[in-house]
Amino acid sequence: MEIELLKKEKTPENVIEHSKAVYNKAMKIASNFNQADLDLIRKGALLHDIGRSKTHGITHAIVGAEIARSYGYSQDVLNIIERHIGAGITESEAVKLGLPAKSYVPQTLEEKIVAHADNLISGSEEVDVDFVIAKWKRRIEDPDDNIERLLKLDEELIKPFEE
Repeated sequence: MEIELLKKEKTPENVIEHSKAVYNKAMKIASNFNQADLDLIRKGALLHDIGRSKTHGITHAIVGAEIARSYGYSQDVLNIIERHIGAGITESEAVKLGLPAKSYVPQTLEEKIVAHADNLISGSEEVDVDFVIAKWKRRIEDPDDNIERLLKLDEELIKPFEE
């Protein structure tokens, strides 16, 4: 159903492929957590970039949440979509970026899983945290707080389960 919705909203094919890869990565991460809501993760992972059907700017998360809301998705799904960018955006960072003043930092396990799965997929290929850090150092003016949040997510979701 979510893939059909992405197509209905004219989401670019590469974004749909990216969303499928994020879904697969999110399900791998979620498999380590018995309490994770897999249906919620599926919906959130597949729809996290639906806002890219309208914009590729940082507002795509807010636009995406509005699109999903119009289709009757729950607040839990909307939160995943809104809070998936990077390792989250604090309220003060949101203001600097011209977003509505509130925290966009993932709170629930499901929000964290989808956000981090998104971090670990570049295009539709899996990447590691070092790749993400290098990318952020090139793209973000002062990435230290973002990198700290990224590493915290990785410590919580990935490191305990590495072989």
